[in-house]
Amino acid sequence: MKQSLLITALLMSFFVFSQNDRIDDLTIKLAYQEQDSTKVDLSLELIEELCNIKEYKKALQYINQTAKLSETLNYIKGLAETTYYRGLVYSSSNDYYNAIDNYNRSRSYYLQISDTLGVAKVSNSIGLIEIRRGNYSVGLENSLSAIDIFEERDLVDELSSAYNNLAEAYFKTNQIDKAIDFNFKALLIRRQIDDTDGIISSTKNIADLYGLRKEHRKSIEYYEKVLRLLDPEKDQAIRGEILPKLGTQYLAFREYEKAAQFLVEGLKYNRKAGNDEGVMSALNAIGNLNLQRRKVKLASIQLGEAQAIAKKLDDKKALLENYKLHIALDSTRGFFQNAFFWQNKYYDLKEKLTTKEQPVFLTDAEPLDLFNSNIENDTPTNAAANKTDKNGESTESPDSNSKSKLNNPLVLFGSLGVLALLVTLLLFNYLKSKKYKDTIQSQKEQLAQEQVRTETILEQTHHLEEVNKVKDKLFSIVSHDLKDSITSIKAFIDLLKEKNISQEEFKELIPELSENANNATSLLLNLLNWSKSQMQSLEPKPELFNIQEVFQSKISLVEQKVEDKRIVLIDESRRDFVYADRSMIEIVIQNLITNAVKFTSTGDVITVSNEDVDGKALICIEDTGVGISRENIEKLFIPNMAFTTVGTKNEKGTGLGLTIAKDLVELNGGRIWVESTENIGSKFYVELPKASPQI
Repeated sequence: MKQSLLITALLMSFFVFSQNDRIDDLTIKLAYQEQDSTKVDLSLELIEELCNIKEYKKALQYINQTAKLSETLNYIKGLAETTYYRGLVYSSSNDYYNAIDNYNRSRSYYLQISDTLGVAKVSNSIGLIEIRRGNYSVGLENSLSAIDIFEERDLVDELSSAYNNLAEAYFKTNQIDKAIDFNFKALLIRRQIDDTDGIISSTKNIADLYGLRKEHRKSIEYYEKVLRLLDPEKDQAIRGEILPKLGTQYLAFREYEKAAQFLVEGLKYNRKAGNDEGVMSALNAIGNLNLQRRKVKLASIQLGEAQAIAKKLDDKKALLENYKLHIALDSTRGFFQNAFFWQNKYYDLKEKLTTKEQPVFLTDAEPLDLFNSNIENDTPTNAAANKTDKNGESTESPDSNSKSKLNNPLVLFGSLGVLALLVTLLLFNYLKSKKYKDTIQSQKEQLAQEQVRTETILEQTHHLEEVNKVKDKLFSIVSHDLKDSITSIKAFIDLLKEKNISQEEFKELIPELSENANNATSLLLNLLNWSKSQMQSLEPKPELFNIQEVFQSKISLVEQKVEDKRIVLIDESRRDFVYADRSMIEIVIQNLITNAVKFTSTGDVITVSNEDVDGKALICIEDTGVGISRENIEKLFIPNMAFTTVGTKNEKGTGLGLTIAKDLVELNGGRIWVESTENIGSKFYVELPKASPQI
């Protein structure tokens, strides 16, 4: 009666806590099964189901009971399977010592019954653990030995795991080509079995590896594939990891707009998710982006925050990258003493990372011969410290011999003497290596100083080259366009001074004289603005201001010209605020309105407007003038090209206005572009922020 009640209670308990119908069904069958090999097989099925749903504690209870029954029945397959699953349970809790011990015992059992698949399954599991522990040689040998069997039997789940193990091992041993190859194999298998998480993992690994090989386009391709695969709710951590990496790959191509898009998105995403590692990665990359764009103040803030997080997380690789960026930052700012300080920290940390836990770079790992070699040191059957020979006499174990030798005084003193000699040699080698290391460090510091000086000289040389280019451009323009305008004005004045023309004739020439003066003034203004932007790093001083006021002040400057050319100028601007450097934006608006007047004729229309688009201010200067050909549009914003054409009344220009406008707009975190059709008109757009960017 008590047994019946106990069975009933157990069955009720299993029904309440079971995870699915399969487990329920196996539990019921197991309760009524006789104590034979069939019960062992049923129990193994139940153990497998419990392991699949990660119910390891409950699985371990069944494993222990099933192992006892298998041992009683001398059922080797049962012993092999239960020992394998015990290893799996230990592995799930990162108890690698016990896991490997059970896996080795399980493999011995499988070898006894020549179960090829069982041996391969165990070898693959051992390979995974050894790779995680950093024993790459052993891990590779075990995983390689399993793959042939899995491929022969087309066991896709097992192949997925084996290929992934090998890909990880080859990556950890710096064999990138092989790592990519096995990640592609794993990806192919995971697509066959529709393993979404596995597909994402393999695709991300491939993108990472292409990034390491500097194949940035391929890296971008696979990172973008990963983003398309991610579930918005489930895969937030992976998305936070991918966005900064994708932005960094675009940054390698100097595609700043694309890089900024992904890096800023990644930073915001990781801040919101509270992912410090993702925030750190994004800040390092954004700091690099702003450094390349010469926004040194912003870069300094971002790199400082990234460094603080890297120290908090003890992420030495991120810290190494941060030190490298600080070297470039302080070199750019001319703080060479600081740059030298960061250089020393960089090389010290790099040396520590280089010498710490370096893996052996394998090139010739071969699969184990699982069936023709003794791969075990011990077998799980009847091992004992003392054995008896055929005559029944005791044979002492090796441990007994070792203990008896240690009791011999001569052996003991001899060992101490050898130990003292070894200690002396080690101390001598230590002192010698320390002296050598100090010499190397001194030479390294001298080399670092020379490198900083060299970088400084190169930076100065580059700056001087840029200044020379500016000087040459200035001389070219001054000697031609500006000289022509001033010479023309002087000629008119000389005619009047020498009384070669009458007052009435001079009055008739006043409009042309005024035009030349206007041209010279506009030319000089653009030259000054352009040369200033080229010869020093302009730092914008952003503020909130009403863009409509800027339109009205700049329109008033061209009213006379508009009236002379009988152009219709429509002001559709409205009161709205932008966040930028007001003086810079005034130069941009003046250039665009002046250009519109220059390239329109009698009866043409110029329209000035602004609107809010996606939280940004969009400014438009539209005209119905001569328009711009497609080939000329591509030349408009090219630095140092000075592309220009004459206006509808032969007005001249430097070709610098739009180049200046582009530089000033981008300095203020905006962008400028044009849409134009020849003989129909042009639309120049400027997009500016309406608030301080939260980066």
